[in-house]
Amino acid sequence: MSTRQDKVSKQIHKDMAEILQLHTPTLAPGKMLTVTQVRISPDLSVARIYFSVFPSEEASKVLAVVNEHKAQFRNELGKKLRHQLKKVPEIAFFIDDSLDYANSIENLFKK
Repeated sequence: MSTRQDKVSKQIHKDMAEILQLHTPTLAPGKMLTVTQVRISPDLSVARIYFSVFPSEEASKVLAVVNEHKAQFRNELGKKLRHQLKKVPEIAFFIDDSLDYANSIENLFKK
């Protein structure tokens, strides 16, 4: 990953965390959304945003709701990045289930 990609992904990570935190009470009441990772393409045109949902029982429903508001989130991200990037990258959301995987492994060791 280039230095530019790294800087842009960190900035998108910070900004999307703020945006999701602002909208979580209306999109997913009673849930906590955390941006865990942002991967950006080498040409800075696509950002893959991974987030975790707690509690994770209805994570797929939360992902569907977040994807419905993807255009709104990209617009808000563009307002935050307007002085740093010429073009706002397309965004794609994914569930990061690494915490659930870690918990299942931990439970196996406890048995």
